[in-house]
Amino acid sequence: MPIVVNLDVMLARRKMSLSALAEAVGITLANLSVLKSGKAKAVRFSTLAAICQALDCQPADLLEHQPDPADLRRGAE
Repeated sequence: MPIVVNLDVMLARRKMSLSALAEAVGITLANLSVLKSGKAKAVRFSTLAAICQALDCQPADLLEHQPDPADLRRGAE
């Protein structure tokens, strides 16, 4: 998937555990784990805002677009 979740990077920078973030944000550890692993299909803006508030960061610190090289090649044809 071309969207990469850098939640683990921000957690390390803030020296915060996933459990502590789950408690601060008010969502389950299981749901945060799915997001952290990059297996989430979607994230609510309210959840993203709460994570950003807890980690004192911007959405761009958590989400990154990395295009698939195969998609780039197809577009050049």
